[in-house]
Amino acid sequence: MTKLVVLTEGQYSVDQSKKFIPFDPILHDPKDRPASIFVHVQPFLLQTEHDLLLFDTGLGYANFSGELVIHEAIKNAGFDPSDVTKVLMSHLHFDHAGGMVYEKQGSTYLSFPNATYFIQQEELNFALTHTTQSYRLAPLEFLRRSDALVLLDGNGTIDGYIDYEITGGHCPFHQVFKVHTANEIYFFGGDVLPEAMQVVRRLIAKYDFDGRKAMELRNQFAAQAVQENWNCLMYHDRQNAVTKFEIIADAITIKKPF
Repeated sequence: MTKLVVLTEGQYSVDQSKKFIPFDPILHDPKDRPASIFVHVQPFLLQTEHDLLLFDTGLGYANFSGELVIHEAIKNAGFDPSDVTKVLMSHLHFDHAGGMVYEKQGSTYLSFPNATYFIQQEELNFALTHTTQSYRLAPLEFLRRSDALVLLDGNGTIDGYIDYEITGGHCPFHQVFKVHTANEIYFFGGDVLPEAMQVVRRLIAKYDFDGRKAMELRNQFAAQAVQENWNCLMYHDRQNAVTKFEIIADAITIKKPF
């Protein structure tokens, strides 16, 4: 039996500094955050008959007691961070990879000590050699030296039921995952398919490495989702965290309810 949990980390504003600043629409005025975009951050936890899977790891921010927010969310769902067996990384931008490791009293630790971390080899190479504000070098170097890391090359399948595909689009070596369970298919598109309305509006986003390719990939995957009845896991979508699509009048739209 499968169980899916949305691990909400909250909403943030992001400007050219690439800093993620907590944003509460009840308390804060977006006019006070000029030249900012507003994003929701939510990794996903999926329990299958084989594994406890984690899709991306969030920002790695801590709560008031010093515990990682993602650890707190996992415990609230009835699991422990040590229960996670596979961490599936779409890419290594800080808002997706910040929670892979954590520091405590000057030492660095894996956030999920019993998990295997699956990362595209070229994505790691790119991140380590492009010291932009989107990547954090120290945790990537720590993970690179860890026995927990498995580097993927191109497209393939993990343990016979997790398909991975390198897509590019959002960043040069971005990848997506499709998990086959007994009754459902779960698709995690990372930042190629981050919000359902981007499909409906056919958005070309300025923050993508190749905006047109990312748009085409979104629509391609949404069309496949209709045909194969996928559950699409939306990392940045506050309203449609888990989405199914349908086609009405030759246009792809969000299916509600499901």
